[in-house]
Formats: sequence, structure tokens, C-alpha cells
Amino acid sequence: MGVPLAPLPVPKVSPDAIQQAARVLRSGQPTLIVLAGTALREAPLADAHRIAAATDARLITPMSNARVSRGRGRFNVDRVPYSGDVARDKLAGIRNIILVGAPPPVTFFAYPGKSPRPYPEDAEIHVLARPEQDLAEALARLADELGAPMVSVPASVASRGIAKGAVTSEAVAQTLTALLPEQAIVVEESVSFGRAFYPGTVHAAPHDWLQLTGGAIGDGLPLATGAAVAAPGRRVVALQADGSGMYTLQSLWTMAREKLDVTVVILANRKYAILLGELAGVGANPGKTALDMLDIGNPDLDWVQLANGMGVEAARAEDMERFAELFSMANVRRGPFVIELVI
Repeated sequence: MGVPLAPLPVPKVSPDAIQQAARVLRSGQPTLIVLAGTALREAPLADAHRIAAATDARLITPMSNARVSRGRGRFNVDRVPYSGDVARDKLAGIRNIILVGAPPPVTFFAYPGKSPRPYPEDAEIHVLARPEQDLAEALARLADELGAPMVSVPASVASRGIAKGAVTSEAVAQTLTALLPEQAIVVEESVSFGRAFYPGTVHAAPHDWLQLTGGAIGDGLPLATGAAVAAPGRRVVALQADGSGMYTLQSLWTMAREKLDVTVVILANRKYAILLGELAGVGANPGKTALDMLDIGNPDLDWVQLANGMGVEAARAEDMERFAELFSMANVRRGPFVIELVI
């Protein structure tokens, strides 16, 4: 047998980088700290909030992150908005950007006549730490350099309970907040419908939020499968757009075969709505043939039968009351369960 290789040491950030970031933060200029990678775990987020409270800096993450520690008792961090126009409004007036394991912010798509940079053109970029460096240690050292005292997590807002009536993005977020199991792993590939999910679940039970980090689609179901294998004993909740889910439907078979504890919520709008929005964003005027290519409702997909065919129990919900009933049931049973939520 071979000798196991020792893990490579994680490079630390230089003192010069710490001191430069501290000088920028002490300047009093509007400063944005962009966090990514391991900086989005619980302890580094606490140090980032120490820094922000002591300097009035703003914290943000890229739109897409591999993993974020979230929920009650943890510090929240906003994401760069998906919409380029909204992102530019949000970051207006920023003079300095400090990167912690992150690239400079960009819009998700490019649009004719609009800058892909959502921050002012004259803003200065400063690198505190590169992705491969020890991000947690860098934030802790920077907080100490600034003499930033510890801060308390803001009090959680009481749950409004489960939502009722029509299915909306906000209603689903409200119900997730009320019913998400403790220490759940949320895998989010909700695409167009899920705009309210991330901001609307700040006060849910403590959880980890996993998502696609690039522009491809279809990673949600295999990501949920891997998370369930890696973390037995924690419920995995997959918030999955239907069009993206069709790319990796076979993951359901693996969930059934391995008896994985995954609750899959299929967000069934029966179209590639994100692409319809992007066509409008670039000023396109598509004809019937182009629009038909973005329609997956002719015939309608039946996710209950699709799941059953893969060996996974499933049921359909068309209002929030039924969704809450199925979601509660699925999260306390063993093995996978699919909820087709018609939106």
C-alpha cells in the first residue's frame, strides 16, 4: 500500500495585502467587500460582519456560489442581483472593491450598449485574498488589524407560518422558512421562478445553500444526489426548475437505488422562462419557431409519472396548502420524494 499524501498547506495572505485592505477601509470612501468560496462559511462571515460594522463597508457575494452557510443565528450576506440594471443601481457610488476569493463583479449576461461591470468604471479593485488562499484567516487578521469588535447576529424575524393560496415565488420562500428542517442542505436550481427564494429564507432554520456556479443548467439533481451521499443524516431539499431537471432526470433513479434522503421540488412552469426573459433583454423579437423551442408544455411533462418510473414516490401540488402538506411529509420520511409544484 502507498503512503497517504499529506494535504497541501493552504497559502496564507501576505501582511502587505492585509495592511492595504485596512488602509482602504480606513479611508472612509464607499467600499464594497466581495466574498466568495470558503469566505461564505459561518465563522468567516462573522469576521466579515465585524469588518463591515467597524468601517461601514458593504458586503456582497457573486450571484452564484458553491456553498453559503445561512439561516437563523448566522450572518446574512446579499448577492449581486441577477438583473444588470438592478445590480448597477445597487452598486452605484462604490469607490473601492475588495475581493476575498472572488473575481470582480460582472452581470450574468452581456447586453447591447450596457457595461458588463455593475460597479462604477472609476472604482478601484483591491485583492485581499485569491480563491486558493486561506480566506477565513485573511478575514480574521483583517478584522484584528482594524480592531473590529465582535458583533451579534441580528435577531431573527418570527416566521409568518406557511403561505396559503396561489403559488408564487414569495409564497414558496415563506413556506420554506416555516418548514425547512434544521441543518438541511438546500440545492437551488430554481432559475427564473426562484428569485425570492434566497432573500426570502434568511430566517429559516440553519442550513447550507448550494447552487450552480456557472451558466450551464442541469446540475441541481446530481448535486442533490452528491450532497445526500456526502452528508447522511441531513435532509437535502432540491429546488429544481423543470426544464433544467430534464437534463439529469436519471439522478432520481440513483436517489431511489441508494435510498437517499432528498426532497425534490420540481418547479413546473413548462417553459424555459429564463431564456424568454433574456430574449427580451437583448431586444429580440422572436417568431413562433423560436418560441416553440423554449416551450416544454406540448405535451406537458408529468413529473409524478417520471419520478415513479425512476422508482421515486411523487405527488403534485397546485396550491400552497397542498405544497406545505407534501413538503412536511417528505422531510420526515426516509428516502427520496418528488413534489411537482405547478407554477
